Amino acid sequence: MDAAGYVTLSRQSGLLHQMDAIANNIANISTSGFRREGVVFSEFISGAGDAPSLSIGFGNGRVVDLSQAGISQTGGSFDFAIQGDGFFLVDTPQGQQLTRSGSFTPGPDGTLRTADGYAVLDGGSSAIFIPSDAHAIAVAHDGTLSADGKPLAQIGLWKPTDPLTLKHQSGTMFTANGVEPATGSQILQGALEDSNVDPLTEVASMISVQRAYELGQSFLDREDDRARNVISTLGR
Repeated sequence: MDAAGYVTLSRQSGLLHQMDAIANNIANISTSGFRREGVVFSEFISGAGDAPSLSIGFGNGRVVDLSQAGISQTGGSFDFAIQGDGFFLVDTPQGQQLTRSGSFTPGPDGTLRTADGYAVLDGGSSAIFIPSDAHAIAVAHDGTLSADGKPLAQIGLWKPTDPLTLKHQSGTMFTANGVEPATGSQILQGALEDSNVDPLTEVASMISVQRAYELGQSFLDREDDRARNVISTLGR
């Protein structure tokens, strides 16, 4: 295969990664706290002596869109939405992870947990406990959680030390190389943040990527026909 074929194949591979990201975004339009992802293309340029340089694009990197999504009121005592930057910090078997999905509930032992059973952590990275006889649960904008007028804990808000290291794990969960407290944000009780996926934008991107892939495939087909014709001609 000549250089043009390798360049096109690398582009096709990147477009497939981009289509996977778009499909995942569309599948999570209704997932509370979901953050859309996009694919980042990088360029590799190689030169060999006096030969013309060869440029190949790779679409293997992903970037997380951290823009604020809409807020939906639920009225749930343990439903929390973040207004501004930051994530909730939860303890998972794979280590501490970040999420914007704030649908929590007390576990059998009183630990405040996510829908997957992971413990929600406070500003000191400790689990939050809700007494079994607690009533009138309230959360202030700064995350201070109280029951019957008595403070229990302060829900922590965290952000990646380096946003570029934020990596999607599964569902609405993320990891980062390091985290630090997020300031200037508010926690809203009785509400959940929507997904920040715009369906119209994603569908338009899907059509654009599909057309680009079809053009690349058409080029590869023509190159294959050309090579076959050359071989056929030389073999006579």
